[in-house]
Amino acid sequence: MRPATGTRRTAAALTALGGVLLTTGLVGLGGQGAAASSHREAPVISGLPEYDNTDLYAFTSPDRRKKVTLIANWFPFEEPAGGPNFYSFATDARYNIKIDNDGDTKPDRTFRWTFTDHYRTKDTFLYNTGAVTSINDPDLNFYQTYTLEKITPKGTRTMLKNGRVAPSFVGDASMPDYGKLRRDAIAWNGDTFSSGRVYAGQAEDPFFLDLRLFDLLYGGDLSEVGDDTLAGFNVQTLALQINKKALAKGRDMEANPIVGIWSTTDRRGADGKYRQVSRLGMPLVNEIVIPIKDKDVFNASKPSGDAQFLEYVTRPEVPKLIEAIYGIDAPREPRNDLVSVFLTGLDGLNQPDGVTPSEQLRLNMSTPVSDSPRRLGVIGGDNQGYPNGRRLTDDVLDISLQVVEGELVGQKNDLGDAVNSNDVAFGGRFPYVALPTSGSDATPHNAGGFTPLTGGDAPTNPTAGPSAVPALPLSAIAIGLLALAGGAVVWTKRPTGAPTAA
Repeated sequence: MRPATGTRRTAAALTALGGVLLTTGLVGLGGQGAAASSHREAPVISGLPEYDNTDLYAFTSPDRRKKVTLIANWFPFEEPAGGPNFYSFATDARYNIKIDNDGDTKPDRTFRWTFTDHYRTKDTFLYNTGAVTSINDPDLNFYQTYTLEKITPKGTRTMLKNGRVAPSFVGDASMPDYGKLRRDAIAWNGDTFSSGRVYAGQAEDPFFLDLRLFDLLYGGDLSEVGDDTLAGFNVQTLALQINKKALAKGRDMEANPIVGIWSTTDRRGADGKYRQVSRLGMPLVNEIVIPIKDKDVFNASKPSGDAQFLEYVTRPEVPKLIEAIYGIDAPREPRNDLVSVFLTGLDGLNQPDGVTPSEQLRLNMSTPVSDSPRRLGVIGGDNQGYPNGRRLTDDVLDISLQVVEGELVGQKNDLGDAVNSNDVAFGGRFPYVALPTSGSDATPHNAGGFTPLTGGDAPTNPTAGPSAVPALPLSAIAIGLLALAGGAVVWTKRPTGAPTAA
């Protein structure tokens, strides 16, 4: 699709934008709907949901600031009422969270979960045979246990045996107090230096975005924005809260506060050998940076081999698509700014000394916790946010779009999908992820309408769902009418004095 040119192009674009905003405002005041999607980013893994690692988070625990929380999710697109065989971790898989604490691309710590299935009886089709009121309730017919190991160059140590997995939230009658089941499933793995809290079980998918990004970048005319496509779907979550010193090189957090983090899934083959089938560090890399021909290769790769993917970072596809569809000039190549974001960390913030470039989620554990988190993280003036680690509330889709479009090289922009927060509130204590959506919910995928366009500022209630609906529709109607009358497109820049990247 070739863009229009000159005055005709800008006038047409503004007219379309005005119509979109006006329609958005009117629709936002009326009924709402939701579409279903998942994170199936590569051909092979899209058919293996139990092994598909959907998201990775790493942040200083806001209520326990000497500890770091690591969260990794698997099994996208869990329909809450998807029985009778509900959701579980694979028993022929090894689920890993890996830590590189010296920047050499090799794991210095690996936390590994393996799982075992248990049935109380197979003489029924039921997941549970009555109301389940505790994690050990005999009415929970199917349950899983796990072993957690810590692997270092010196060897392997078992951190926890026979941990209990929180079950799938079958429904309100089956599990009248799911919050208690989650609390029961949180384990404390001892009093050693590297001990911490552990959780394995179901959660509401914390990733929020409008996945119609893949429909020619929001419909080709910005008509497809503002719907949290993942609202109401659940995932399988592994979470670990651990002392920062247990991750730092030489246990010296002051001298070595920066760690790189990625998660993987190993699947056991017919020959008994394990092979890596999923890999995730930074969000959206395998979705929109790596092309189809190398997506499965990336999932099987190690950070030490990431030089083979360098050109996809320095000459990315997304800016070219945005230029072709919307007429916004792509930044000049090669994109060395993206190398720092995706491969090395930002100099002076989360880049380790002597780093070897590789795709990892890099976290500076010494960055102070922000008392007023901004959803745009570092580019919004909040150095504790993404890409310095990743918090649950970080709007990584908007951050990634703005950075890819040149935010760090002088091309300021406010691109985004108008989904600025999760559809349900996150928790204030470990494991922080929201409770899973109940199978009793007859309309689980109502995204709560449109969220306010905050321009990078922290929303008044950053985890608000439906209560935030009126803000965009009313402003959208006004802006849409002005845009229809104006006849010229103006891409809004940040106000003078607004936070910029550190």
